[in-house]
Amino acid sequence: MPWLSLVVEVEGVAADPLAEALLAHGASSASIEDALAGALAEQPVFDESGANLGGAWVRARIRALLPAEIDAAELLRDAAADAGLLAPPAFALETVADRDWVRHAQSQFEPIRISKRLWVVPSWQAAPDPGAMRIVLDPGMAFGTGSHPTTRACLRWLEQRIFAGARVLDYGCGSGILAIAAATLGAAEVVGVDIDPDAIATAGDNAARNGVAARFLHPDKLLDFCADLVVANILANPLKVLAPVLAARCRPGGRIVLAGILAPQADGVAIAYTPWFEIAVAELDEGWIALEGCRR
Repeated sequence: MPWLSLVVEVEGVAADPLAEALLAHGASSASIEDALAGALAEQPVFDESGANLGGAWVRARIRALLPAEIDAAELLRDAAADAGLLAPPAFALETVADRDWVRHAQSQFEPIRISKRLWVVPSWQAAPDPGAMRIVLDPGMAFGTGSHPTTRACLRWLEQRIFAGARVLDYGCGSGILAIAAATLGAAEVVGVDIDPDAIATAGDNAARNGVAARFLHPDKLLDFCADLVVANILANPLKVLAPVLAARCRPGGRIVLAGILAPQADGVAIAYTPWFEIAVAELDEGWIALEGCRR
């Protein structure tokens, strides 16, 4: 199968959200590297208010692997919009020799410790602590391996919030990692939704591999499910658009966690949810914020 490598350069702070959006829109993998050499590469980065976001690359280069039949320009345009960019960046395309790129990328993942008792373990790796609570995961074609700060924050939030009998909705489930964690931690009913059929299939396979009960479906088939806990690890712009949808799926007194949000984007997302939720910062990790809300 022929492949293309899509190469773009963006400001350092935009690299993570754009790479995630490229994956969400059909890229099979995405890597980020420093686009500058020398002293400029490690300068601090500031947001529009002058707050220091810490040392970061001034410019970053993203390389995304695409099946040759995908319209690269359309994919980049949609991903840039989801990542909050005003316009898609200029791009170059390179032809890539055929190989099993997805499995090659998977080989780079190692077991990840989320908390004292919770680990995420790729299906091709041995468990480091047989006595721990483990999520055995094959990410396949979907986002969500536990390596990203946003996923880790949501996993820790679930560990703190799950209670016996809880109904949990994972909106934008990707690999199913958050839904599987909810079921592993003791939730009574878990539903994950995603617009990507590959994600739905991968999440179902991962749930079966972990021996937990969870349903995975397209958002159009969600019907009247109302949750005690809603988890949405997506991106800032889609989260703002989804505010009324997610509010309708959370019962009064229920809780929501929102992730995939860079620190400068947090206020905008919080404002979108304040008609329905009391919103506060749940966690800040490597410049990414998770917001928590209680449904009025």
